[in-house]
Amino acid sequence: MFVERADNTARLLDVKYHLLLPSSEKIGGSLDYFQWVAILRAVSAATAYHWVYRDRVKPWLIADLLILKSAMPRSLIFCYESIDRALGSLAREDGRSGAAQRQARAMLSALERASMNEIFQDGLHEFITAFIEDNARLAATISEQYLFV
Repeated sequence: MFVERADNTARLLDVKYHLLLPSSEKIGGSLDYFQWVAILRAVSAATAYHWVYRDRVKPWLIADLLILKSAMPRSLIFCYESIDRALGSLAREDGRSGAAQRQARAMLSALERASMNEIFQDGLHEFITAFIEDNARLAATISEQYLFV
């Protein structure tokens, strides 16, 4: 569930950031604003956004909420904390850990060390693309490790 949730959140952010704004519309314009609000509503985060930031809608704060805020249940870091916990429980039950636990821990560590300044400096689209690829690799590893596919 959390691997899929992380994938969906990342894709929503990427679609908005990369594709939705028509080239004739200015960034920060009314269409841009309403599209960002729609993203918040799509992940049930509009109220949470205003509680956390107490500010008007800003793309970098929305990205911060949906990537790095562990109190937000749809954020990437929340998903990876949950994945790490679940895989840890499986490893304790099974008596051994494997590649899935190592990959999840590495992704969680990368998210914990990340900052929005670095993410935007390196490119939000590039960050999300790499995240989606790593997330898909983790899903495949979990499948191989536990489902014998």
